[in-house]
Amino acid sequence: MAWTVLVVSGVFEAVWATALGRSEGFSKLGPSVVFFLALLVSMGGLAFAMRTLPTGTSYAVWVGIGASITVAFAFLTGSEPFSWARLALLLGLVGCIVGLKAVS
Repeated sequence: MAWTVLVVSGVFEAVWATALGRSEGFSKLGPSVVFFLALLVSMGGLAFAMRTLPTGTSYAVWVGIGASITVAFAFLTGSEPFSWARLALLLGLVGCIVGLKAVS
């Protein structure tokens, strides 16, 4: 259960990170509201998962999931340039996240 919550909260980390960028310094209401709601869900899920999972592993997986989804979304929307090297590095990050789960 803790791993599922951790993965979902990592997805919400990508949501709040993207919304933060789109809020333009909290000057846009819609993205600002999405940021705060996603932040609450994400941090709450991380806190829940850390009750049973080690702190270092939980944080690394949470950040890794959020970062990889944020970058993948930026590739898809064209807000960040795509390159095969960047994709390979992103896949390496995902591989490390899976590795942390596998050795836990």
